[in-house]
Amino acid sequence: MASLLSPLRSLILVLGVAAGTASLHAEKKVLLIAGPPSHGPGAHEHNAGIQLLQKCLAGVPGLKTEIALNGWPKNPKAFDGADAIFIYADGGPRHIALQDDHLAVLDRALRGGAGLGLLHFAIEPTKDKGQDEFLRWVGGAFEINWSVNPHWNANFKTLPQHAITRGVQPFTILDEWYFNMRFVDGRKGVTPILVAVPDASTTSRPDGEHSGNPTVRAMVARGEPQTVSWAFTRPDGGRGFGFTGAHFHENWGNDNFRKLVLNAILWLAKMEVPATGVQSSVTKADLQANLDPKPVKKAPKKQ
Repeated sequence: MASLLSPLRSLILVLGVAAGTASLHAEKKVLLIAGPPSHGPGAHEHNAGIQLLQKCLAGVPGLKTEIALNGWPKNPKAFDGADAIFIYADGGPRHIALQDDHLAVLDRALRGGAGLGLLHFAIEPTKDKGQDEFLRWVGGAFEINWSVNPHWNANFKTLPQHAITRGVQPFTILDEWYFNMRFVDGRKGVTPILVAVPDASTTSRPDGEHSGNPTVRAMVARGEPQTVSWAFTRPDGGRGFGFTGAHFHENWGNDNFRKLVLNAILWLAKMEVPATGVQSSVTKADLQANLDPKPVKKAPKKQ
């Protein structure tokens, strides 16, 4: 009997080790969603941006990326088994996540442990629909008549110690960096990732739903630092990420800008971010690839 048990124990041990190794190297699935075209050439290039991010992530071991272009995934099973979901799309009432039952679809995926990243305009729901969910899932959101969206040169002089900032150096870049975001009470679970001091140009427009208000003007006058990107750890252990930049497609050519977002995607999926961050390179040809056909504004006729 002992002679029979010994091989059996060995087989069980081998199978156990194999199963453990498989689980350690199991693929993580990230779903990258691009909204339809909206702005003019070179801005809000959702489809080109998402495909560029997928290209940059192609060499990451243990990661499988799937993309949905031009709007919400048509395949209802696209969210099955997703470890992270990343949305780059327009916001407000037309937000693709606010249509039909899409918030419920996201809720089911996130209850299963998936992380959620929202890029640029996608961080803006409406107060009536989506804001409660976005705060619960990502820790922050753009709120009209409170947050603002000026174009300005943000100088990120220092970066926190976080997996998302690995290999990222301080940098300065012009973008439509939103600020004065609405965060969860006490910012519990929120870690600021990119923080800069807005200059006076950010309040040059008249007050409006997106352009200014007395609170923002006072904060800018005081030189108050503003969080324009953040990480969020949900009470259930899930993760969220907000990044307000990426209005201009050409900014993906900036190594630090791009690396920070690539790192965040891995972090959302609970993957180990390399010590020097996700390595990638982007050429001019890469930036020109997959751009949406958009109408070019005609110059006014001379009188």
